[in-house]
Amino acid sequence: MKSVEGKTVLIIGGGLLQVPIIQTAKTMRLRTIVADMNPQSIGFQIADGQIVMSTKDVEGMVREAKRFVMSEPIHGVITAGTDASMTVAAVAGALSLPGIRFVDAEAASNKVKMRQRLKEFGMPIPNFAPVWSLNDAKDALSFLKFPLVMKPADNMGARGVIKVERADDLNHAFRHAKRFCPTGELILEEYMEGPELSVDALAFNGQIRMTGIADRIIEREPYFIEVGHNMPSRLSKPLLDEVEQVMAGGMRALGIHLGAGKGDIKVTKDGVKIGEIAARLSGGFMSAFTYPLSTGVNLNRAALLISLGETPDNLEPVLNRVSIERSLLSKPGKLLAINGVEEAKKIEGVCEIFIQSKLGDIIKDPTNNIDKSGHVIITADQFDIAETIFQKVQSTISFEVDEQYSITEKEINDQARIRFGKDICWVCKVCDGNNCASGIPGMGGVGRMSTFADNYSSLQEYSILPSYIRDHVVPNIHGNFLGLSLQTPIMAAPMTGVGTNMNFVMTDYDYAKSVLRSFSGLGSIAWLGDGASPDKYKVMLDALKANDGKGILICKPREDEGLLLERFSEAEKQGVFAIGMDIDAVNFKTMVSKNLSSVTRSLDKLIKLKSKTKLPFILKGIMSAEDAEFAMEGGFSAIVVSNHGGRVLDGMPGTSRVMPRIQKLVKGKIPIVVDGGIRSGMDVFKMLALGADFCLVGRPVAISLVGGEEAGVRFLIQKYSDELKQTMSITGAKTLLDIKREMILHKLEP
Repeated sequence: MKSVEGKTVLIIGGGLLQVPIIQTAKTMRLRTIVADMNPQSIGFQIADGQIVMSTKDVEGMVREAKRFVMSEPIHGVITAGTDASMTVAAVAGALSLPGIRFVDAEAASNKVKMRQRLKEFGMPIPNFAPVWSLNDAKDALSFLKFPLVMKPADNMGARGVIKVERADDLNHAFRHAKRFCPTGELILEEYMEGPELSVDALAFNGQIRMTGIADRIIEREPYFIEVGHNMPSRLSKPLLDEVEQVMAGGMRALGIHLGAGKGDIKVTKDGVKIGEIAARLSGGFMSAFTYPLSTGVNLNRAALLISLGETPDNLEPVLNRVSIERSLLSKPGKLLAINGVEEAKKIEGVCEIFIQSKLGDIIKDPTNNIDKSGHVIITADQFDIAETIFQKVQSTISFEVDEQYSITEKEINDQARIRFGKDICWVCKVCDGNNCASGIPGMGGVGRMSTFADNYSSLQEYSILPSYIRDHVVPNIHGNFLGLSLQTPIMAAPMTGVGTNMNFVMTDYDYAKSVLRSFSGLGSIAWLGDGASPDKYKVMLDALKANDGKGILICKPREDEGLLLERFSEAEKQGVFAIGMDIDAVNFKTMVSKNLSSVTRSLDKLIKLKSKTKLPFILKGIMSAEDAEFAMEGGFSAIVVSNHGGRVLDGMPGTSRVMPRIQKLVKGKIPIVVDGGIRSGMDVFKMLALGADFCLVGRPVAISLVGGEEAGVRFLIQKYSDELKQTMSITGAKTLLDIKREMILHKLEP
């Protein structure tokens, strides 16, 4: 190898992922010229010279490179970690520097051209179709099999890449992919199930040398977020040998005969297949960090030598260690503080920590590999040791965010739709039961869901009557429920069975704890159910204990009174605020499926049960004036007008239809709580005008928690509360007690 000292190399890209190759070039005593469109790029700060130009502007970069060589020579051009291989090839061709043909770089950059070239050479790839329009995508369904993947043809970092499970998902996937597509060209291809590998290779002197194979960790479908990788791969040698053969064949097919190749390779049940191959070194910290730390080989140095027309040396590993990269992910919201970074850097085994998010940034749930708050590089002698080190880093570094800042209803619903899956809840624009994805188990109702639907539609039969000629009022929505001061009349309806009804999106404990904490934080209270399973109540009580008992436990009307008394006793021990029974859960479907008996009881038997606890006792499931009168006669603490969300019997009336007669009988004598079809603060107002004192909200709370975690719940309740205040302001109601029946109008009223 000739000496390269003093030669000039043009490095395309000046971002964080290009810093290692710039630093390596400087240690080789090369003169470094960095090109980037950002004058403040970190690469410019350490380079010997700068060219301000977009890495994607091929013509502009060629023009600037030609202008540069008029005053001093350039001996090589290279990039790393960014999709600029077409620019590199164009500059190399224009200046007669070592490199691959532009047409080959284009085939290694455009996913459609890549697939076509690989297919032409008989390489193993998934079936695919070029897509310019939604009609193109729909036409492709005639020969492509679900699941599919939609992606931009000309972007990297998993930007715009999304899984498509069924035809109904195609519109959303098309819009998502288009947002990240510079040219508008997309590709739709069959999804490849199986482990994914990241492969680095170098091509020189007619040979292709594999220089690193790592296991990629991909999560968060339908998006494909790489949350880390492990170096070296833990797959078997026969599989890795096949991976190497496929990678080498793909590079030859694409014309990558000189320089670096980076492959995303899938190991499927049908064999090893090519995801993508790019004509560059890998990003994701692999070529620059984990491979050198694992093997002692400096790939950047080798790639630089090839770009200068030299043969790389020192490619044999001198170390045999484990090196992993892991992403650091903040919760969504406005970033307020980052804590523990310096402490984490001192943990043994931690090599590098990169923090990309800045204070004041608006963090969103990642949909690609760019949307991350940071990365950590770790080395160890074994994988389990490296994982333990990462767990220490996770517990040391914290991102403090204002979770509600910039959160939107659309973002919550989109995320909930993804997490629920296609069979649980479609998160419709209007949650009215008319187009529900599921029955029970699930988020829907029984039968044709007419009861569920009538809860909503009956409430929409009322309109709000404004009043403007009066003194101005500043609404106060505070209330008092059984001696507990509430800052809003909105409480969380009892919902359980996260696994059975919500696709195991979280545990029952996490669901209960989050709902309790969210409502307590807003000055309200959440209700929990004991669930159909006999021991589910213990999970609920654990969550209540973690919230200092600030919640209400509603029990199923089990035939075995011993089970009920056990719940009453444990609730008292945990300091639960109140207890009750959903008397309408007789023959509830999930209880029937578990062979658990539930029964109706006479007033005397209910009174006797009530006497077994010192806690306030609430009857939930009142739908008739007669039952309301019995509850009042029996001295119960409160009633809940409810048809169980349409989950017990089809053909029942919506709760707002029965509210007037119940209100007429008991208003002022016993607190009335109501649920069913409440989807806004205006709906809360209508229910209060019909005689309710407080409202329970169920499905919207579940959707908000699944889609936005606790911030989503707070967003929902704050939204409903604000809408309630706005409605009160328009009607002239200063307090909740000022809300009257005359403030709403039924569509059949004159």
